[in-house]
Amino acid sequence: MERNIPTRISQRPMTVIGGGTLGRAIAFAHAVKGTRVRIYDPDKATRESAAAFIAERRQSLSASQDSSFGEVSTTSELDEALREAWFVVEAVPERRDLKIDVLGDLDEEAEPDAIIGTNSTTLPSRMLIEKVRNPERLLNIHYYRPPECPAVDLMSCGRTHRSVIDFLLKILPRYGLRPFETKADSSAFIPVRLWTAVKREAMSILAEGLATPAEIDEMTYAAGYAPRGKGIFRRMDRNGLDVALDIENQALERDPSLPTAARDVLRRYVKAGKLGKKSGEGFYKY
Repeated sequence: MERNIPTRISQRPMTVIGGGTLGRAIAFAHAVKGTRVRIYDPDKATRESAAAFIAERRQSLSASQDSSFGEVSTTSELDEALREAWFVVEAVPERRDLKIDVLGDLDEEAEPDAIIGTNSTTLPSRMLIEKVRNPERLLNIHYYRPPECPAVDLMSCGRTHRSVIDFLLKILPRYGLRPFETKADSSAFIPVRLWTAVKREAMSILAEGLATPAEIDEMTYAAGYAPRGKGIFRRMDRNGLDVALDIENQALERDPSLPTAARDVLRRYVKAGKLGKKSGEGFYKY
C-alpha cells in the first residue's frame, strides 16, 4: 500500500500536542529553523508558560537566527492546531491510556498526508495504535532536549510505511536534528535504555545511603563520565522528576521484576512537590 508523503512542507506548519517541558522545547527547535509551529494544550497556564519559554529562549538567539525565527502560536482548539500541519508530534504525559486516546483523535482530525509521531520515552508506538485507523503514518519520534541535544529516535509502530521513516531521516536534519532509526521493535530506544539503567542504579545508590545526589554527580564528573554541572541527578531535575516517575511506573508495569528503589525515591520527591528545576527544587535547589 502506497503512502502519500507530505508536500509543500516549507509552506505548512508543524504541530506539537502538549506544551509541557519537552513539548515547548520541540516547538522551539523547529521554530528556530524557520518553521511555523502551533502548540496545542487545553490548559491555559501551560499555554502561557510555553509562550513565555519560547519568548525567553528567543532572546538568546543571534540577529540572523531571530530574523528567520518561525511564528509560534498556542491554542486550545485541536482543529485549529492541526489545520494544514504536515507533521504532528504528540508530547502529552507518559500515560498509555491518555496517549491512546490522543493519538486516535489526531489520526481522525489531522490532514490526510500528515505524519503523526508520539514522543513517548518508554511506550513503543505499537502499544498505542488501537484507536488509530491509519497506522502507516504513525511512529515513535522521540526527541531528547532540543536544540542542545539534537538526537531524535525513530521507531516503527510495526505498520509504519517505509517511505514515512525514510522521509523523516532525510528531512529532520534540515531542522538541526540527528535522526536515528531503531531498526527492530524494542521496549525502548537505545540511548534511553542505557540512560534508564544508569539513573536507576544512581537512585539505588542514593536509597542505600551510600552518597548524596551532589556527591554522586561529582563522582561521575571526577571519573570522566559526565561534564561538571551535568550529572545524573541534575539531568533528572532538568527533565522533571514527575516525568521520571511516570517512566519508572510504565517500566514496572511492563516488567514487575525490576528493582523498585528508583520508583520509591521518585515517589517521595514528587509527593513533596519537589519536581526538579521547574518547581524550584528536586535533588537540588534552584
